[in-house]
This record gives sequence, structure tokens and C-alpha cells, in this order.
Amino acid sequence: MKSSQKPPAAQGADTEVTVELSGCEARDAHAVFAALRTVFASDRAPDDRPEEVPGARPTVWSSTFDVSEVGEKPGPTPLTRPVTADVQGGYWAVARLQEGLAGAFAVEVLGTAAGDQEQEAQLRLDMRRA
Repeated sequence: MKSSQKPPAAQGADTEVTVELSGCEARDAHAVFAALRTVFASDRAPDDRPEEVPGARPTVWSSTFDVSEVGEKPGPTPLTRPVTADVQGGYWAVARLQEGLAGAFAVEVLGTAAGDQEQEAQLRLDMRRA
């Protein structure tokens, strides 16, 4: 079974994935969230752009995506530098989100933490090379 196909036993499973971005510029955060909104429904409006927050503390941008339905596949998306994304959701949902990201970025899994019903994964997103 492809990870894009929801397993029959998981029909009632959570289809939402939380994505947190930090340590990157606001325009890169916007590029990642915009690419994801092309593929999946989001809790943020399309015109909701991440903004830098002045101060010494790091800024974390967060959005939740419903991966139950797939929209358009995004094309390669430019970044000023690689972005680290921390994602959390059900196993199927996290895998589906990674598939959606792969249309826009080169995706590398840096690490995962497994729970009973959920998975956390740290992903490194970089520009896709043709």
C-alpha cells in the first residue's frame, strides 16, 4: 500500500499535522507554508504571511495542515537557505505531508520520535535540483 492511501484501519485517525519552523527567515517560512497550502488545507489564510519578531528570542512559525485531501502538486520552490521543520501528527499523516513537501523541496529526515499514535519528525528542506 502506498503511503498516500489511507489504511482502512486508520479511517478515523487524525489527519492533521502541525508544522513548526524556526531558525529561518520569514520569507522562507512563507515559501514553505505557501507550498504546503497548495497541497493541503491549512488553519491559516493564504494572505497570512509570517513576520519577523524583534528581540533576542528565536521566532517559531506554526501552522496545522489537514492532509486528508490532496490539492495541486507544488513545483520546485526557492529558499534562501535550508529550513528545518518539526512536524507532528499520526504516522500516516506525517508520511503524507512529507510526500506533499517533496514536490517543492528536497526533503531529508533528520530524526524521528515515535509514540503510540503519533510521530514527531524533524525534516530538513532544501531547494530541489532539477
